[in-house]
Amino acid sequence: MPIGTAFHERTFALCHSLNYREWSGYYTVSVYEVHHEHEYNAIRNACALIDISPLYKYLVTGKDATKLVNRVITRDINKVAVGQVIYANWCDEDGKVIDDGTITRLEENKYRWTAADPSLRWFSQNGLNMDVKIEDISEQTAALALQGPASARLLKTVAEADITNLKYFRKTSGKIAGVPVDISRTGYTGDLGYEVWIPWNDAVTVWDALMDKGKQFDIHAAGMLALDVARVEAGLLLIEVDYISSKKALIPSQKYSPYELGFGKMVHLDKENFIGKRALARDRKQGVARQLVGLEVDWVEVEEQFDKFGLSPAAPSQASRVAVPVYVGDKHVGKATTTAFSPLLKKLIALASIGAEYSKPGTKLQMELTIEAQRMKTTATVVPLPFFNPKRKTAVPV
Repeated sequence: MPIGTAFHERTFALCHSLNYREWSGYYTVSVYEVHHEHEYNAIRNACALIDISPLYKYLVTGKDATKLVNRVITRDINKVAVGQVIYANWCDEDGKVIDDGTITRLEENKYRWTAADPSLRWFSQNGLNMDVKIEDISEQTAALALQGPASARLLKTVAEADITNLKYFRKTSGKIAGVPVDISRTGYTGDLGYEVWIPWNDAVTVWDALMDKGKQFDIHAAGMLALDVARVEAGLLLIEVDYISSKKALIPSQKYSPYELGFGKMVHLDKENFIGKRALARDRKQGVARQLVGLEVDWVEVEEQFDKFGLSPAAPSQASRVAVPVYVGDKHVGKATTTAFSPLLKKLIALASIGAEYSKPGTKLQMELTIEAQRMKTTATVVPLPFFNPKRKTAVPV
C-alpha cells in the first residue's frame, strides 16, 4: 500500500480531486483540481511546485566513487565539474538502456544520483572491490521541482542562495526558511526551473515558505497530469512508456540502444571502459534500426475523419501513454508512445519510435486513429525535438 511523501500533509489538503496514483510506493497527486489546466498554465506562465520525492536517490562517496560512476554511465564523468549536474543513462553489457537520471557532482568524490527504478543492487554489483560507499537516501531526502518563468524571481525572494548566477544544469547550496537545501537548475518541464533537495524531516517548512512567498507569483501545486503534457512538449522521455528498461524487457524488440532514443550525444566512446561500450561502438558504426522522433498530427484531417461519422473531435486534455501504431501506407513502421495536445502550441503532438529510414524531419507518416471502434489513419509529420524550447530555459534569469 502506498504511503505519503514528506509533503503529504500539505499536498493532501490541496488535492480537491482526490485523484492520486502510485509512484515508487508513494501516493502522488495526479491532479489537484478537477482539471489540470491551471497547473499546466502555472508551469508555462507563472510557477508550479511539484513533489518529486518518490525519485530514487543515491549518495555515492569514497576514493573510487568517480571510478564507479564512470564505469556505469555512458557519459564521461571526468568532464563534469564539482557543482555541475548531468543527465545520463546507463546500459547493460549489450548496450541496451537500463535507466536514465541525473547525477550531481557534489564534491570531487561525492555524487547524488537519481533514478526512476531501484538501482542500488546494480550500482553495488559494479562497485565490488572498489573503495566506494553507495547509500540509498531516497527516504532521507525530499525533493521539489519549482518550474516556470517566475521560478527564479520567487527563489530570489525566499532562498539564501546565489540564484542569479546559477547556470543551467548547475547546483548551489543555501537555506530556505533556515533549512539547509541544495538547489539545482534542472527539471522535467523544458522550461526555466529548479529542483530543491531538502532533508526529509524539514520538507514541510520549505514547502510552506515557497507557497507563502509564491502567492505574489501565482504559484500552484502541480500534479503528474500537467507534468506529463509539459514533458512531452519538451521531448523528454518516460521510462516504461517511451522506452522499456532492458531489465524489464520480455523480448529483444523491447530493448533500446541509446542511439535509438536520441541519447547518442550522451555516449562517450572515447572514455575508459564502461558497461556496454563494445556494443555501443558497434551501434554507432553500423547504425540502429529505430529512432525516437517527434510527430505533429494534422488536426484538420482529424476533424475530417470525425466528420465522416457526424462527430466533432475533442482535443484530449490528458497525455495518452497508450502506444499507437504508425504506418507508411499499409506498412507498419513504428509506434507513437506518448500523445498529447499542447495547449501552448495548439497542436496534437506525439513522441514516437519509428524505423530509422522514416525519421527525417518532414517525412509524412500515418498514425492510427480510432473513431467509434473503427480504426482510421491520419497524417502525422516527423518534426525535430523538442517541440517547445524557450530561451528562458537556459538564459540568465532576470
